[in-house]
Amino acid sequence: MIYYPDAFLDNLLMEDIQYGDLTSRALNISDQLGTMTFTRREAGCISGITLSCRLLEKLRLKVTAHQQDGDFANAGDCLITAEGRADALHQGWKVVQNVLEWSCGVSDYMAKMLEIYHRYQPKGQIACTRKNIPNTKLLATQAVLAGGGVIHRQGCSETILLFANHRRFLSEPDNWAQHVKQLRQAAPEKCIVVEADDIEQAREALKAQPDILQLDKFSIEDIAQLQQEAPEIAPHCHLSLAGGINLKTIEKYAQTGITLMVTSAPYYAPPTDIKVRLYPKD
Repeated sequence: MIYYPDAFLDNLLMEDIQYGDLTSRALNISDQLGTMTFTRREAGCISGITLSCRLLEKLRLKVTAHQQDGDFANAGDCLITAEGRADALHQGWKVVQNVLEWSCGVSDYMAKMLEIYHRYQPKGQIACTRKNIPNTKLLATQAVLAGGGVIHRQGCSETILLFANHRRFLSEPDNWAQHVKQLRQAAPEKCIVVEADDIEQAREALKAQPDILQLDKFSIEDIAQLQQEAPEIAPHCHLSLAGGINLKTIEKYAQTGITLMVTSAPYYAPPTDIKVRLYPKD
């Protein structure tokens, strides 16, 4: 379960509704009772339900969730129903619609990538990076998980990942064995992941026996070559792929046999179209 602090909920609401709904107030309909429904126009994977319900409940609306995060909804399926004062319904309308449209877009993109990937690698994992859109990490994390993906790393303090940008600060940038040894001594409970930018770097990195070698923007030919060499050089090292992995390219990378893909593409998926209807209570 992703925990959403009240401050996070309040910030989302306050971006749009800090002074109430002027139109409802001007029309003198604020205290009328009504119902609001959120419906998915196209079929796909769902995310943002839990957060959306909490946002609506903050506005003292009675909320019913008809779907859960990670479910697959058909076109026309109702996701959420809310009941209460007309002014509160109008205040919750766009905030929740935005959350659902963006979140469902991410989760559906991830689910579609995995559907293709699992045709070739049934146990393969797609991990999303920390290159999420600023201030969307909580939303993005939930959406990725709902779509069946995993998180690559939530922040730079969470895991060990040796980049070329780290190595340039060292007295012997190409001494991979020393780097991996130092990392194991300094962080004995962590998996040691290193990234290579070309095939020669990858070969040297393998000799250092990391736990995972991440191949950044490698060609299919170089990936295939390393798959032949890696078991002899570093039999316990796993290969992962990063860079340029998206819905258009996932099939060709899936066919390599690599079982871990690293991407940020789902964060930039087109939002899902969510229909919202408000009407007075009978």
